[in-house]
Amino acid sequence: MTAPISLSEGGSVYDRVGPEALARLIRRFYTLVPQHPDLAPIFPTDLTLTAEKQLAFLTGFFGGPPLYQQRFGHPRLRARHLPFEITPRRARAWLACMNAALRDTPEIPEAEAREIYAALARVAVHMVNAGEPGSTE
Repeated sequence: MTAPISLSEGGSVYDRVGPEALARLIRRFYTLVPQHPDLAPIFPTDLTLTAEKQLAFLTGFFGGPPLYQQRFGHPRLRARHLPFEITPRRARAWLACMNAALRDTPEIPEAEAREIYAALARVAVHMVNAGEPGSTE
């Protein structure tokens, strides 16, 4: 996955939102994840490193410095997530938590929140690696 760099007048999403608002978004998101019954089973109890990695990834993904690559190497996003059963339902749950976190981060303007959500919706679909339990598909 490469960054969905927006060449709008204000620059990239990262430029328009800023590192502080992005960090607040990730903190809010990770307060929701352990409460979600579909997500809690596939996330570690201590989300500190997970949140750091996501913030580093999204910083670069949205046009900021390549923090993830500097600390952890190439994201290989799908490959790194293959050990976890990511079903369409879990992808929707992840997006629902992100959407709630976006709504609860007023520092991110509505237009940028929509752009972030749209980009992450594409990522969530890409990450699905399993069908729903009991499904014949």
